[in-house]
Amino acid sequence: MPARMKFICDTERCIDCNGCVTACKNEHELAWGINRRRVVTINDGIPGERSVSVACMHCTDAPCLAVCPTNCIYHTEDGIVLHSKDQCIGCGYCYYACPFGAPQFPETGLFNHRGKMDKCTFCAGGPEPDTSEAEFKKYGRNRIAEGKLPACAEQCGTKALLGGDANVIADIYRQRVETRGYGPQLWGWKIAYGRPKRGGQYKAEGDSPRVNQDVRDSQNHAGRFPT
Repeated sequence: MPARMKFICDTERCIDCNGCVTACKNEHELAWGINRRRVVTINDGIPGERSVSVACMHCTDAPCLAVCPTNCIYHTEDGIVLHSKDQCIGCGYCYYACPFGAPQFPETGLFNHRGKMDKCTFCAGGPEPDTSEAEFKKYGRNRIAEGKLPACAEQCGTKALLGGDANVIADIYRQRVETRGYGPQLWGWKIAYGRPKRGGQYKAEGDSPRVNQDVRDSQNHAGRFPT
């Protein structure tokens, strides 16, 4: 079974540097005003502020694909959502259907003419032959065909943005969540000499995977360290 390509943005690591946005524009030589990726800040300026990098999420059940009247949007074998600009009529249905605002009009003009839609390609190009000049002019560089990760995820300085096989990046994120917030006290008395392992992990009360995952039961001081 082929891999399912997905993005995950770790909001605990994103620092709103917009490096992913710049990397995408540079890699694909996008026109002025087109950003296939953007960083959105939630609760800006107040405690609990978080930033998240947003682009096409390459949905398994993509609403843009469902509403396109010309069937120009399609899934690849890897689950990447691409579109054919030759078939696109610029109706904008995908723009309204997408919950992430990924499809964009590249221009504005008279009589409501705004051109073919543009969107994140997961650096996988389009229907033209891989790494061809025609593909680059329409969709940008095909890094997937070159065996590389998407440019935005590869350059992320804090590794907040993960892109690749859904199973692999989900495991990376799961490991981060399990160990997050404990710093040097993660490995200590309770991990080494606490309770016996069952199924490869230390069991705590309830469903917690480790004893010191309980915020009320940290090794040094209860509740001192954030999760």
